[in-house]
Amino acid sequence: QVQLVESGGGLVQAGGSLRLSCVASGRTFSSYAMGWFRQAPGKERQFVASINWSGDSTYYADSVKGRFTISRDNAKNTVNLQMNSLKFEDTAVYYCAADQSYWGEIVAGYDYWGQGTQVTVSS
Repeated sequence: QVQLVESGGGLVQAGGSLRLSCVASGRTFSSYAMGWFRQAPGKERQFVASINWSGDSTYYADSVKGRFTISRDNAKNTVNLQMNSLKFEDTAVYYCAADQSYWGEIVAGYDYWGQGTQVTVSS
């Protein structure tokens, strides 16, 4: 089992940048693939990006491709999401997710979730 804690959210102007981090408990972080999702008010949770166990493969939603970068540091039990050129429509609660066998874009594919961190982009 793994526990996830996100941080780094906040208020930023359109065009700005934020870096989200997710720290995982436990000593088996490298056995989990990781994902970032987001949920805006009144909308379903949607996939943002994911990274495989070793960090050498990544996957992005079309809406963030070229602007967001996911990375992980297995020595520090951390996965990061660097968000550049932020847009108003990026405003949402961002969630970190983990799973030992899945790293796709389906919400139900992940077993473990953090509590979320709010990102607000002002236009």
